[in-house]
Amino acid sequence: MGAQPTPERLSLMLGLLLLMLSTIPRYLVGGHASRLNLILIALLVVAGAAVVNWRMLEAEARLRLPHLMGRLGACMVAGLAGMGLYHALFTDFIGWELLIAHGATLGLLLHALSLWVKAPSA
Repeated sequence: MGAQPTPERLSLMLGLLLLMLSTIPRYLVGGHASRLNLILIALLVVAGAAVVNWRMLEAEARLRLPHLMGRLGACMVAGLAGMGLYHALFTDFIGWELLIAHGATLGLLLHALSLWVKAPSA
């Protein structure tokens, strides 16, 4: 429980926020009000944790965050492209809202894997 806040964790939290935001259109189009309410509550909780993590970061650790956010953005674009290609080749048209949610999920997974592969040695 004594884990120190890191910019890598914060970038993952911000990616999770993007992922949760990307699912909102899916629930609005599908009429899933209870799931929408639950994702909005989870969004607030994760946003609160991200703010606390940001405030606990040291100044030099905050300087690493822009690079990580660029990496997150690149992974999100790659995830969207990957899921677009996958759905174009192997499935019927699923709708833009589902494509965005799936792409954000793949993008966050790619970002997490890239952080794991290039984990800083402590």
